[in-house]
Amino acid sequence: MKCSYPTEICCARQIEFDVDESGVVSNIVFFGGCDGNLKMISKLLDGWTLDQIIGKCSGNLCRNKGTSCADQFARVCARAKADLGL
Repeated sequence: MKCSYPTEICCARQIEFDVDESGVVSNIVFFGGCDGNLKMISKLLDGWTLDQIIGKCSGNLCRNKGTSCADQFARVCARAKADLGL
């Protein structure tokens, strides 16, 4: 299933990804933000489960924003998990 969520208080403004029935994430795309860094995050996390992404990326903060692009990805993965009933 294709997931698309807006972000809050970070450089990326939107995150899109696919999730299969077992919760495995693929085809991660960040819109906006630090292009090279977010492309690398997308490559590294491709094939991880929603739970693995939530566990590793939650709480990763950028400057004094109280969040980051990675933290926002964890948050939208948690939303996707709930939305998909996984």
